[in-house]
Amino acid sequence: MVRRPYLKEAWIEEAIANPVRVEVQPNGRIRYWTFVAELDKYLRVVTEPDGQTVHNAFPDRGFKPVEK
Repeated sequence: MVRRPYLKEAWIEEAIANPVRVEVQPNGRIRYWTFVAELDKYLRVVTEPDGQTVHNAFPDRGFKPVEK
């Protein structure tokens, strides 16, 4: 968050609590995505394997939600 002070903690919490997609990386870290209307972008939050400790968070310009 130091490098991205515009990110709000509530957005990060929302991504972890109600993600639109979740992926586990080979190293065990977990990726969560959520749409943030204020940014008009999807936010990717990467946590440590415990699912709580945030490793990184950033707007993901390349994310495409799966269409149903």
